This record gives sequence, structure tokens and C-alpha cells, in this order.
Amino acid sequence: MAPTKKDAKEEKEAKLTPQQSADLMLDYLRKQNRPYSATDISTNLKNRVTKAAAAKLLKDLHERKEIEGRAAGKQLVYHSIQDEADEASLEALQEMEAETTRLREATTTLKAEEKELRQALREGTSQMPIPELRAAVAVLQQEKLEVTARLTKLKSGSIKPVSLEEREKTNGDHRKWAKKAAARKKIRRELWAEMQGHLEKDQIEETKESMGLEF
Repeated sequence: MAPTKKDAKEEKEAKLTPQQSADLMLDYLRKQNRPYSATDISTNLKNRVTKAAAAKLLKDLHERKEIEGRAAGKQLVYHSIQDEADEASLEALQEMEAETTRLREATTTLKAEEKELRQALREGTSQMPIPELRAAVAVLQQEKLEVTARLTKLKSGSIKPVSLEEREKTNGDHRKWAKKAAARKKIRRELWAEMQGHLEKDQIEETKESMGLEF
């Protein structure tokens, strides 16, 4: 039986040389512009390059400084060499992906809560009246719409991620004012303790209330 076109195509793809395989993976990394493991690359290329061959060739490319590699948990991931601008874009992309993942998880949680409420509605309304259930469902649906809108906006790439310097500055300001607030609270307690020693018992609550003190 003469070989079919499909057989001929599979035979051609199976005969990639090591250099062709390396070029194929290097081109893939450049186009995707994100880190992948050898297993991911082999799978995404539909096993045109086996996992074992991919691992060896990627290691060789890394040693020749044609790509960059780093440890990610228990495996190595590789990506194309970036210039400074591309590295900044990669960091922004990673932050955006993290935020996207968080919003997806929040959406999943809201869907689960909505499912539980609907199940409670089917089982009976002894624990919560129907109007309250409808109001809760409406709130969840509105939250879902807001989260979905934020997710869509993030995917569009129009959101500028908060830089590391801005986060550190904000955290530093928070720590500074929290420390001042704690110090003032301590001073207030000490002054009140001193004042109580000079007040009659029936004057303590009245004085405390008139001064607006809360502990």
C-alpha cells in the first residue's frame, strides 16, 4: 500500500534534526515571550520534539547563552533573551497574570456562593426569607459583573501595574503612621489612668463619656 499524505507528513516531522528542533523551540520561545519548561514546550509543539530531546537542547541553548533559564520550583523554565524594555514588560505581564488569576479565583468563589444560595432556596426558606435571598443574589450578581469588568480591563493591557517602589513607599508610610497611632494610644491610656486616680467613682464614667474616650 502506498503511503498516504498523512503518513508522509508524520515521517517528515519525525525526522527533524537536532538543529531544526533547537531552531523550532527558539522560535517558539521568541514568539510566546514567556517562560516555559521543556515538558510544556514539547507538549505545545505537539511532541514534534520529544521531552527528553527538548530538555537536552534547551540546556545546550542556555549554556550557549542563546536563551535564559531559571529554576521554578522543582523544574527549570526557559525564555528568550530580553532587553531591558522587554524585561520590564515581562514583569508587568507577570503581575497582570497574577491579578488575573486572583480575579478568576474571586469569580469562582462568588459563583460557588451563588450556587449555595440557589440550593438553599430550593431546599426551603426557613433560614432566610425569599426577599433577603433575592437581595443577596442581586448583590452577588453585581459583584460578579464588577469583577468580570475588572478582569476584562486587565486583559486589555490598559492597566499599569503598581511598581515595586510605589508598593514599598505605601507600606513604609503605613508602618510609620501605625507606629505613631500606637504611641498615641499608649499615651492616652496612661493619661487616663493618671486622671482616674483624682476622680470620684461616680465621676469616672461621666468624665470618660464627656471626653469621648473609648478603649
